[in-house]
Amino acid sequence: MHLTTYLHFLRTTEETLGDSYRTVSDGHGADSDVHWTTARFARQCTAHAQALAPVLDRYAPAEEPAPERLHVQGLASVRNGPAGLLRDLQDLYQLTNLVDITWTLIRQAASAVRDRDLIDLTHQCGQETTAQLDWTRMRMKVAAPQTLIVAT
Repeated sequence: MHLTTYLHFLRTTEETLGDSYRTVSDGHGADSDVHWTTARFARQCTAHAQALAPVLDRYAPAEEPAPERLHVQGLASVRNGPAGLLRDLQDLYQLTNLVDITWTLIRQAASAVRDRDLIDLTHQCGQETTAQLDWTRMRMKVAAPQTLIVAT
């Protein structure tokens, strides 16, 4: 059953996203809204990853190895300036989209196996991930005109 593989993937991806949010929070401290919001999102990602532990305990270990390309790389550093912030937000947006669709896929599987606890978890964490996407999209829209048009 690949559900276990995807649960492990989701936990790792949430951890990677949380680390990436922390990197952006620390690296863009001058932008207080970015700093504080991404710090909060990092805590949410950590909580999501921790919430998956009891689920993983309930399911048997994966019988098949994870696909070779089933991994994600996070942000190790931030870029400087307004254009750098915009690019960092784009990277976060891509990572968050991956987490979001993975929660959706797992919710579909949880419904198929009638795992009510997992359905509830995917609903709660999925909503928080959607809010992260919404904020990141909004923040990029706010930054784009100034960053892309005004010469620095």
